[in-house]
Amino acid sequence: MKTELPRWDMSVVYPGLDSPEYERDFRSLVRAIDELEGLFDEAGINRTDTPLNPDLAAGVMERVLPIYNALNDQAWTLGAYVYAFVSVDSRDEYAQARLSELERQSVRLAKLGTRLTAWAGSQDVEALIERSEQAKQHAYWLRRARIAAEHMMSPAEEALAAEMQLTGSNAWSKFYGNYTSQIQVEAEIKGEKQTLTMSMLRNLAYDPDREVRRAAYEAELKAWEQHAMPIASALNAIKGETNLLTRKRGWDSPLHASLFRNAIDEATLNAMLEAAYEAFPDFRRYLHAKARLLGIERCAWYDIFAPVGKEPRRWEYDEAAQFIIEQFATYSQKLSDFARRAFEERWIDAPPQPGKRDGAFCMRLRKDESRILTNYKPAFGGMSTLAHELGHAYHNLCLAERTYLQRQTPMTLAETASIFCETIIRQAALRDADRDEQIAILEASLQGACQVVVDITSRFLFEKTVFERRNERELSARELCEIMRDAQLQTYGDGLDDNALHPYMWAAKPHYYGSAFYNYPYMFGLLFGLGLYALYLDDPDGFRARYDDLLSRTGMADAPTLAAEFGFDLRTPAFWRGAFDTIRRDIDQFVSLATQSSA
Repeated sequence: MKTELPRWDMSVVYPGLDSPEYERDFRSLVRAIDELEGLFDEAGINRTDTPLNPDLAAGVMERVLPIYNALNDQAWTLGAYVYAFVSVDSRDEYAQARLSELERQSVRLAKLGTRLTAWAGSQDVEALIERSEQAKQHAYWLRRARIAAEHMMSPAEEALAAEMQLTGSNAWSKFYGNYTSQIQVEAEIKGEKQTLTMSMLRNLAYDPDREVRRAAYEAELKAWEQHAMPIASALNAIKGETNLLTRKRGWDSPLHASLFRNAIDEATLNAMLEAAYEAFPDFRRYLHAKARLLGIERCAWYDIFAPVGKEPRRWEYDEAAQFIIEQFATYSQKLSDFARRAFEERWIDAPPQPGKRDGAFCMRLRKDESRILTNYKPAFGGMSTLAHELGHAYHNLCLAERTYLQRQTPMTLAETASIFCETIIRQAALRDADRDEQIAILEASLQGACQVVVDITSRFLFEKTVFERRNERELSARELCEIMRDAQLQTYGDGLDDNALHPYMWAAKPHYYGSAFYNYPYMFGLLFGLGLYALYLDDPDGFRARYDDLLSRTGMADAPTLAAEFGFDLRTPAFWRGAFDTIRRDIDQFVSLATQSSA
């Protein structure tokens, strides 16, 4: 059994950030963007009130789209390569400099993307699809471009906005990531004074000792309070810029722009939220049962991630990897072989360390290759996270043959494969577990579901309120804490001790500092994934035949359309209630086991 957690291997792309090979491809990218800018100018690609003759427009599409797709693929790989260094060590000044250098070129490419969308949306889209093979292959993107073009500022304003975002929201977002990853916290844990990074401190939320969790929680809140002003400044700047651009582009609100971006409509969102609110009492039952297992009257915030029951089984990294490979094979050999490849080719960066980004993510690197960042903990939750991120990587595999524009998967569908793979592992672990292990596994699963439903709803309510109030003025750190606490009271209710909530979750969650409403799509993904898993159990062979194709088309149709192919109507609460029934069964089993254990 290995004792050292693996680091990811980026040398298969370039020998290093300072290598001649990287420099060559970076310069090649700059030249290619120069050439594409010239081609766009020559072809008159920009928003226009006078569409081209469809035959002429088809000729432009045939010429431009293959170049545009290939260039974005090249830029993507360069960006992923550089970000791999920054995400594991934000103190790497050379990597930060190269990232900044690359971002300037990314802005140029983004401006070309805006011009292409504006031009395509200004044409007779249906006639273009009839006459151009490239247009036909990108029909979904074209039809969305028509709507997006209606919500664009003038070409000059869009170009200026893209350039100013580099020193505006993008800069504030980068600041947030770098600043929070380098926070050092003084904490007294079990009588010993320690200096910990924020990610190390937050990992203590999983400690079995309640006093350790409480001490870490109190130290965390104190640290966020000390650092709140610059973080609040970042949040105000980012949300203020979003509000401004949303108004200028003619959207009703940032939420409406987000719904379009995530390929769903308000009816779908409202149906899902209605079912979620109906399920909150069930999640509170789960939290009350967890409190009984912990021997306390009510859970505090620092008990949310506490292990319950007897000492849970440790899942060392290599053991977890082997279990994942074996259990993925119960679904398909293709999925299992893919996971084995990811482990053997060192796609995963697992150990927590100073300067490393907290949490976990998967990013496409090139073709069918991905890279996965985790801060691995030797517990079922750590293994479940690995399976989740490998699901994202499998999704990337299914998308590998699609063009850049065909791969633009909305967040609502981006969690489909990850939830599916996570569910395979959970069900397998439950089958092999004794009663105590079942409690631990159900707890890990319900803990995650509670986060993705209850906590996500609190984050959604917080962000919605912040956007509304930010229209009037900047918000202080104290006001942000008040809004967050109110959102937690609305969602967790009496499930948690209202004297021990987490008013600084707005500072702790990086999602607020990126795309607007980076929250409700997670709930969508969980419930959609559970619905698909239920369908798989009903008809395994028929499901397998369609599943990879669905994953390959998540950037080529909206969520309701893809769901309809599997018999789901996303605009009614009935589908969502059915998905919640799966979670309720787990809650019922957990409550029953908790009652037996505490009897």
